[in-house]
Amino acid sequence: MHIQSFFSSAEEAMKKTIDRLKCELSSIRTGRANSAVIEAIKVESYGSIMPMNQIASISVPDARTIEIRPWDVSQLSAIEKAILKAGIGMTPVNDGKLIRISVPHLTQERRKEVAKSIGKMAEEFRIALRNERRVLVENIKKLEKDKVITE
Repeated sequence: MHIQSFFSSAEEAMKKTIDRLKCELSSIRTGRANSAVIEAIKVESYGSIMPMNQIASISVPDARTIEIRPWDVSQLSAIEKAILKAGIGMTPVNDGKLIRISVPHLTQERRKEVAKSIGKMAEEFRIALRNERRVLVENIKKLEKDKVITE
């Protein structure tokens, strides 16, 4: 196998890991309204389970409010249940046409909790990147041992 293919596959794996980290970080609830916090919440709809962003329009009209406008108004109660079940620490308010979620201010305790979870998440992704780099180095050493490449 050509050495360049090892590098390209390792680079691709590392990019995927970094993209996963970005996705995870965007879903963390901070003091500002962020639609990414609720976009991936799974909702039981029409007999199947679908992500929130596939059954409703999600908007952020101001810094403290998220509005969810379902394409089918009959899905309001299912969306409300899914948000409550997700345990994101926010309470939905159903007004018959849309659901509003007020994002509470961050408390000192919540800030510390968020910082701790981000640190833990970052360490997990560092380990994943190290493992991918280790696999690359092992493959290169194997090629050296088999005399396919020289030092």
